[in-house]
Amino acid sequence: MGVKGLQHFLDSCCPEACVTVNLRDLARQHAAKSQQGCTATANTTNPTLVVDGMACLCHWYSCKDWVCGGQWKEYMDVLKNWVEAFTSAGIRLVFFFDGVVEEQKRPEWVKRRRRVNREVSKLFRHIKLHGEQPGRELFCLPSGLATFTHFALSSLGQEVFCSLREADYEIASYARQHSSMGILGQDTDFVIYDSAPYLSVAKLRINSMTTVLYDRQRLCQTIGLSVNQLPLLACLLGNDVVSEEKMQHIRNNAMATYRKNSPPSHSGAPQGQKVLAVAQLVSSLWGKEDLETGYPPQSLNLSDPQRELVKKGICSYLLPGQYTLHQSDIPALPSSSAFEKYVSSQTVKVCIEKHVAAEGFMVYGVVCKGLIECSNTLEDEEDAELLPQALVYKPCRQRIYGLLLLLEHDGSVEDLPPIREWFVYPGNPLKEPDMVHPVPVSLPCDRPSLDLLWFGTGPEVSTLRLTSFLSVFDCQELSELYGAVDDSLLAALCLVTYLVLQVQTLSQEDVDAYLSQAVCLRLKSTQELQQIKLPFLSSRAVQLGSLYVRGLSHLLGANCASGCPLPSTALVPWHSFDGRLFHSKYLLAHSGTEETVLLDRDSSCLSLFLHLRDKLIETCRKRGRVLQSIPRPSAPEQFHKSTSGHRTTGSGEGWRGRGGTTGGHGRGWRERGEVRGHRSDYENRERPWERGGQHHHPHLYPSYSDGGPQNTSHPGKQFRGRSHHNGRRYQLAPRWSQPPAPGT
Repeated sequence: MGVKGLQHFLDSCCPEACVTVNLRDLARQHAAKSQQGCTATANTTNPTLVVDGMACLCHWYSCKDWVCGGQWKEYMDVLKNWVEAFTSAGIRLVFFFDGVVEEQKRPEWVKRRRRVNREVSKLFRHIKLHGEQPGRELFCLPSGLATFTHFALSSLGQEVFCSLREADYEIASYARQHSSMGILGQDTDFVIYDSAPYLSVAKLRINSMTTVLYDRQRLCQTIGLSVNQLPLLACLLGNDVVSEEKMQHIRNNAMATYRKNSPPSHSGAPQGQKVLAVAQLVSSLWGKEDLETGYPPQSLNLSDPQRELVKKGICSYLLPGQYTLHQSDIPALPSSSAFEKYVSSQTVKVCIEKHVAAEGFMVYGVVCKGLIECSNTLEDEEDAELLPQALVYKPCRQRIYGLLLLLEHDGSVEDLPPIREWFVYPGNPLKEPDMVHPVPVSLPCDRPSLDLLWFGTGPEVSTLRLTSFLSVFDCQELSELYGAVDDSLLAALCLVTYLVLQVQTLSQEDVDAYLSQAVCLRLKSTQELQQIKLPFLSSRAVQLGSLYVRGLSHLLGANCASGCPLPSTALVPWHSFDGRLFHSKYLLAHSGTEETVLLDRDSSCLSLFLHLRDKLIETCRKRGRVLQSIPRPSAPEQFHKSTSGHRTTGSGEGWRGRGGTTGGHGRGWRERGEVRGHRSDYENRERPWERGGQHHHPHLYPSYSDGGPQNTSHPGKQFRGRSHHNGRRYQLAPRWSQPPAPGT
């Protein structure tokens, strides 16, 4: 993120460039200045602040629980209050989010993803050992936060853009072109761009509307450079284009010269020395001719490949109107589709438009780039039972690719190039993308064109869109519920049904947790959700929460590919998921709590829950999938000790101890060979449940009544009249005889 070491230098070694400002005053000053240079009619909008949305996510998500999958209703309230604070100050906001990962920055992206993976591993070890959320030092944003924030801000009436290239570049370009009052973010690249003032979101105090402005002119005065020389400084220090390692020899030489020529009293801290030394080198090498051309000075000790890399790095900071290099050196916007032979020009145009407006998901990457990516998810690499989300949703994505490409394609699947997937999951070293081929979607009619699906009108087309959407998740029968239940509940049922079909280790208790929280969420306020008490955390429930939220993003992708049969608002998590609520339902369901208690003693919720669950069971049974009751002890490891003294895993017995699961999927996903065998050496490590001493402990199932923990030394209640025995099949609840009331 940004220029290596420059943020620290600004904050610690260059106080004159750090100016505390009041945003209300800044807005008034900017408006007055704009009116002096424009006619009154040309200046009718409020001063614009361009916001780097990706940099703000960790500041916006201030909710207490983050490992459980996200407290989405509370998050919506935070965003609403944040936006209102700026609106009341007379400031117009424009948000930008990363829409692509440029290939030149892929190595840096991979490096960060691996670093987060290590933190996620520590996080799960902490949860399994202590049964609680770790400290902020292991903080990870909930899955899908960036994607769903697009839709959240749009629903609040804000202008949101998704970038077609590096987001920093588009932010700086927009701010310069529209004479914005500033850029709110946390990336020192905004000091290097000759654009609007860079304002810190990390130092923003929303109550007083104050923050720190990093003044590039004062920075230049301090280090003895001109604004035009800042791009070379950034490249030599290291940034996302030019890695820090590539320029190490340049910095070493610069440091040696600086220390030799600078008095000890002026040398400063090591980090400050590095920036000052490189700035001194740039100043000494860059003459008038180089300043005008923008090329790296010839006297700089660089190999030809290094020189080209630095040149590319300098080009990345040149905004429209600042092109001093050859035009061929400036990166161009994508002008064609990676699959232009397979989709119409109208489809490509709409894909780009929806992507830029942050109204679509997945389709732009597939149609226009032939590539999609997914960042880290909270997944336990030591859990060999639950499939990683990337593998769980792979069949779904393949059908989405099939909808987008095969509807227009007359040849075979083999004729299509595969989609390159950069998905982060346990066992994937991220050395190369996974190559995933499209799969045809089974539709009850001749293959329609994608243009018909997207742009056609009439009731037949509407029905086809819904059928296409449900077919992606292999649950076409759920079309019977369309219009009879709320769209968000239909989407939730579709997702949970798909998960049951794909993840053979999901049990009836897991399904009850998913569906009960979706039904109950509609009736709970943010305050009620915040007051839910969790006696401890289950590492398995943490994974299942993230798995569900990742699924919601796949619902968005399928909806876009199908021509949007459902409104996007039905697919966002604040209408169907709350992490804390789900976690509480999971603990209750696995403790044997009665269904009436699980549904908050609300008869209408219970009836709706039974109806949805019955439909799921019926759909799965037609495909040979029968749910089993597998209640699990979910308390932390230290509470699970066998008679021989060995600890069990935090999620209960391993698959070996339970004697397998339905459908012949008794082995863990790694043992089934669902990931390339060479991917990681940890797959061969000893599993906790393979160390012996594994026993069943029914007395450890916690018992709850109204959500509060009871004495866990006694046996848990019999689970809704069904046996705890693992071999027992899921007994169907009575059919729900009437459709739900409108608005449920």
